[in-house]
Amino acid sequence: MLEFFLLYLRLNWVEITGAIISFIYLFFSIREKSALWIFGFLSSILYIWVFFHHKLYAEISLQIYYSIISIYGWITWQRKTAATHEKQLHITQISSYRHILLYFVAAIGVYFIYYFVLKYLTDSPVPIADSFVGSLSIIATYMLAKKKIENWLVWIVVDAFACGLYLYKGLYPTAILFVIYTTMAVVGFYQWKKKMQAQ
Repeated sequence: MLEFFLLYLRLNWVEITGAIISFIYLFFSIREKSALWIFGFLSSILYIWVFFHHKLYAEISLQIYYSIISIYGWITWQRKTAATHEKQLHITQISSYRHILLYFVAAIGVYFIYYFVLKYLTDSPVPIADSFVGSLSIIATYMLAKKKIENWLVWIVVDAFACGLYLYKGLYPTAILFVIYTTMAVVGFYQWKKKMQAQ
């Protein structure tokens, strides 16, 4: 049994390391700490390799996006006003139905782009599921960078769905991570809601 466990660790060390770093990212995200972007960047780099070996191509492009948005998020969250030295960006809600519609249309547009590319230009075994996770994850991460509280609601849906995708592909440490992500997205929503009301 120990030999099997050690072999599994040796064969899956990149995924396991990525899952651990991703959990640290989530921890800082809930606490609204800008260090989240550093851990997000690092886990993205590791997961590019993991998803390449499992033919999850939308997930690869998503990890590239995450690494770029991590730089953007870091810069955005570090800005301080000259007078007060307080962080400029506060937690807010999406301000209108028009903005909700824009996020929705963007998600659908990204989904169909992903689906077309995955279905017709790759050998992806799961183009529908991969496109769904990829498109909503892009929207949720952008909302996180803008500190929109609704990002957590989108993450609940994405993370729960992604658990099934990762189990199907045999990515067990990542599936466990996403069970935790789903639960912690609920916690994150309520933590941010309290902080938003206290601002």
